[in-house]
Amino acid sequence: MSRPTLYYVRHGLTDWNVEGRLQGRQDTPLNATGKQQAERCGEILRDLFARDGRAPVDCGYASSPLVRARATMDILRTTLALAPEGYVLDTRLAEIAFGEWEGLTYPDILARDRDIVEAREHDKWLFRPPGGETYEEVAQRVGAWHATLDRDTVVTAHGGTARALIAFLGVASPDEAVHHSIDQGVVYVFADSGVTRHG
Repeated sequence: MSRPTLYYVRHGLTDWNVEGRLQGRQDTPLNATGKQQAERCGEILRDLFARDGRAPVDCGYASSPLVRARATMDILRTTLALAPEGYVLDTRLAEIAFGEWEGLTYPDILARDRDIVEAREHDKWLFRPPGGETYEEVAQRVGAWHATLDRDTVVTAHGGTARALIAFLGVASPDEAVHHSIDQGVVYVFADSGVTRHG
């Protein structure tokens, strides 16, 4: 049995993204650029659906419960002429938790925990930030979510959950997956054991 196709959208830009702050589970809103990126993703999806001869209503829709992902979903659904609220929220799609590092920039973290950061560089997959979670744990919860899918699905979530999904689905090894760049304003299509980028 083939896996459902996933149309994966990372949330649009936030001011914390611009400032280089780790967001994790913090609820940061989209900025003006982020809202434009969400609308652009709706347009990309509309084109992909038209190319494949399908309608937006043919897919399921799911989002991380964090406000930046929900707002992205609301905007892209509006762009697709769908009711903004017609999707499922799932906590398993939330961003990787960075614990005590949330809200800090990389220089902040280096000043505070340089020795811990050095340990992270050796094994990013199994590394746990103080009070946070590992990529392996994220892959387990995202994988559990993925196992419930019974149709092709559009999802709005986060960079960390995308990397965990890349590993879980076998698109790349865990060590490679954690270094994947997950951009905003593009749509990643997971299908046939691979992923393609549409921007």
